[in-house]
Amino acid sequence: MSPRPQKLFLSALLAVLWLCVSCTAMHSQAGHRDKACLFTSFHDADQKYLRFLYSFDGYHWTNVPGTFLEAKVGTNKQFRDPSIVRGPDGTFHLVWTAGWHGDQGFGYASSKDLIHWSEQKFVPVMTNEPTTVNVWAPELFYDQQGKQFIILWASTIPGRFSDNLEKHDNNHRLYFTATRDFETFAPAKLFFEPGYSVIDGFVLRDGKKFVLLNKDNSRPNLNLRVAFAKSPMGPWEDVSEPFTQKFTEGPCALKVGDDWLVYFDAYREKIYGAVKTKDFKAFTDVTKEVSFPPEHKHGTAIAVPREILDHLLTANLR
Repeated sequence: MSPRPQKLFLSALLAVLWLCVSCTAMHSQAGHRDKACLFTSFHDADQKYLRFLYSFDGYHWTNVPGTFLEAKVGTNKQFRDPSIVRGPDGTFHLVWTAGWHGDQGFGYASSKDLIHWSEQKFVPVMTNEPTTVNVWAPELFYDQQGKQFIILWASTIPGRFSDNLEKHDNNHRLYFTATRDFETFAPAKLFFEPGYSVIDGFVLRDGKKFVLLNKDNSRPNLNLRVAFAKSPMGPWEDVSEPFTQKFTEGPCALKVGDDWLVYFDAYREKIYGAVKTKDFKAFTDVTKEVSFPPEHKHGTAIAVPREILDHLLTANLR
């Protein structure tokens, strides 16, 4: 073997060994060799494809190579803000923003392995409100007690609420629907009216209480708050003061050890940040402790069996 190929071979071998050591270290830190974390993602550059990140500790995230779904529904056939949840039968359900304006619904598809997807659907949830400007950032939550999927999103219905400092066509509230089978959907209803323009709702269960992360999209705030309820459909109370800086949005949360990590898009800084909390009342900024690939945007982080990740990592190599 000549010196140059030999040098390249050794470099590649060292890179592989380093990756193995790094993964082993993350496994040890996470304490779960049979689990992995996945983060749905999209890129502003194309707003067309489903992408994934993965992590073994919830702090350090890496791109899964390739794309896994191309948006084909809605007027604009756009793909933004992908939210995912796994149902009790093991099926993954995915919803996303299908267009900035004009579409009164969202995109939907399902999969057993995150590689092979069902036919996409456009779910027209706001046609009962014909003046609705938009349907933004649909978010999924599985209600175990009710045995149903709850989907919430942000919409502006001009004139429905006092505009205050907001533009007439940019004054949002959160709405929701519910479904058991993604074939029939309950009529859309108001989900959260906190007295300010609100987008990017994310529901989680923490013990006996339910938590609603949300973006206060009013001028001059543009940051994240939290509210609490005894049911995943509210009523939502005890709305907190902001717990992130200005120009943050797209929150989601993942339980890591004894802490909840709340991830968010610090869109003016063009970085992804995080805070950690045990009770959603006291928050510690850990942005300097987390790392994300460039271009990652608003998605949902979930825990999955390791075999799901293994199949994803090799899907685009076959």
